[in-house]
Amino acid sequence: MSFMSILAPIILIIIIIWLIVTNIRIVPQANAYVVERLGAYHSTWQVGLHFKIPLIDKVAKKVSLKEHVIDFPPQPVITKDNVTIEIDTVVYFQITDPKLYAYGVENPMAAIENLTATTLRNIIGELELDGTLTSREHINSKIRLVLDEATDAWGIKINRVEVKNINPPEDIQMAMEKQMRAERERREAILRAEGEKKSAILIAEGNKEAVILEAEAAKQSAIKEAEGQAEAIRMVQQAEADGLRMLTAANPSQEILTIKSLEAFQAAADGKATKLIIPSEIQGIAGLASALTEIVKDPQTPAVPKMPAQAPSAPRREAPPQGPAK
Repeated sequence: MSFMSILAPIILIIIIIWLIVTNIRIVPQANAYVVERLGAYHSTWQVGLHFKIPLIDKVAKKVSLKEHVIDFPPQPVITKDNVTIEIDTVVYFQITDPKLYAYGVENPMAAIENLTATTLRNIIGELELDGTLTSREHINSKIRLVLDEATDAWGIKINRVEVKNINPPEDIQMAMEKQMRAERERREAILRAEGEKKSAILIAEGNKEAVILEAEAAKQSAIKEAEGQAEAIRMVQQAEADGLRMLTAANPSQEILTIKSLEAFQAAADGKATKLIIPSEIQGIAGLASALTEIVKDPQTPAVPKMPAQAPSAPRREAPPQGPAK
C-alpha cells in the first residue's frame, strides 16, 4: 500500500471538515442575513445557527435591525416670505423587512436624505420665517409622515424626525436679537410698573388699615373714658343718695340742718371767695351755732344765745329840696 493511497483519504476528510466549518453561520442578536441561492433570493436568516450549501448559497446582505440615526447636513430652504435659511435634520429609522431593504432601493441612506431634503423644502415653502421658527413640532410630524409612507416599500420604518438647527441669515439674526431685546425690555417695564402699582396699593391699604385702627382705638378709648366718668358720677350720686338716706333716717333737727348749711357755704367759699351772701334764714341760726361752739368748749358756762346781728340798713335818701313854686 503506497503513501499516496493513505494520504488521499486524509486530505479528503480535511477538505470536508473545512467546508463544513466555513459554511456554518451564526446570526447574532438584532441582525438578519439575506441569503441567495444560485443568484436568487432564497431566505432570510434570523438569530441562531445556520448552514449554507457551499458554492450554491451566498449571504447577499447582512442587515442590522437596531434603530439607526442619520444626521443630515444643513439643507438650504426658502420660506414663504423669501428668506433663505438652513435647516439641519436628524432621522431615526429602523429596518423592518431585510428583503425589501436589500432589494428595494440601491442606496437607502442617500434615498432617505434626498427625500428628506425635498419634503423639507415643500413644507418650509408654505411657512413664513416666524412660523418656521415656532412650528418645529409641526415640521417634524409632517416630514415623518411623508418619509414613513415613502420608505414602506424599502422595508424601513421612520420612527421620528427632529429639526436639529434652524439657521437664519446673519442680518435676520441681528434683527431678531434686537426685537427680542426690545420685547424683554418691554416686559421688564411692564413687570416693574405692575410691581410699583402693587406696592402703592399695599401701602395705601396699610395706611387705610392704620387709620381705621387708630380711629377704632380712639373710639374705644373715648367709650372707656365715658364709661369711667359715668361710673364715677354714678358712684358719687350713689354716695350722696346714701348720705341723704342716712340723714333722713337720723331725723335731724332744724338747727343741725342749718349748721350743715353753713358748712356747705364754708366749703363752697374754700378760702378763695371775697364776698359770700348768706340767706337771712341761715343768718338767724349763726348765733345759735356760735353758742353751741362755746358750750362745747366750756361746759360750766351757761349757754346764752346771742342774737343774730342785724344787717346794716341802707342809708335813707332824703328827697331833694323843692324850689319855690312859681
